[in-house]
Amino acid sequence: TGAVTHDGCVRAHNEDRYLSAPQHGIWLVADGMGGHFGGDVAAQIVVDRVETVRQSSSAADLRARFLDRVARANEDIRAHSARHDGVTIGATLAALLIHEAHFACCWCGDSRIYLLRDGVLTQLSRDHTEAQELFDSGAITAEQAENWPRKNVITRAVGVYEQAEIDHATGTLRDRDAFLLCSDGLTGHLHDDEIVAMMRGQPSQAACEALLAETLRRGASDNVTVIVVRCALKTVVSNEETATQDQEGSV
Repeated sequence: TGAVTHDGCVRAHNEDRYLSAPQHGIWLVADGMGGHFGGDVAAQIVVDRVETVRQSSSAADLRARFLDRVARANEDIRAHSARHDGVTIGATLAALLIHEAHFACCWCGDSRIYLLRDGVLTQLSRDHTEAQELFDSGAITAEQAENWPRKNVITRAVGVYEQAEIDHATGTLRDRDAFLLCSDGLTGHLHDDEIVAMMRGQPSQAACEALLAETLRRGASDNVTVIVVRCALKTVVSNEETATQDQEGSV
């Protein structure tokens, strides 16, 4: 696992927060919205709540515990908003959950989750944005969506509505899978092929630092947060040096 976060080159402070807890199979990026009213507070509430998830008995149990904490975070953020005259405060969410050989991606907003498998980068999450919804409906083209003037207008966030609406994608791990979680501060400056080039052949932390450095070089107009998680077969060596057992899905 590798992780970095940075204010960027324009913003006065960082409203992004992240959680990296390999021992519990949880990685998370939250991008706060609300400015000085508490965007950073909202993102931190999400992290603090999810951080209370401990050992899980199954992939389903881990996901249930995670969703419970997100629901509590949603309530906490709304309570914080109420104490500040009801101003809109919230946070995007992009999370990766791993239990043994099973993974689940959970997201809300425009922070993203990618899977790099066999050299091919696939976006597992789907942005909850005005531009994405217009593209999905056929109202605008992919090129228009990329340059949409309200491109950063999101349609979902934890804490904005009475209930947080979370989307999911699940799958089974393969040896050498690599996941990328990031706030939109990264994807606003880098294309998929550039991300692949900087992730390929580098340790997780080095990949994160390379992605951040290039984003900063290009002006980093927003906060930038990146997590990279690489997965591999776990080899357990017995007392006899020649005996090994492979267990797929360990990180």
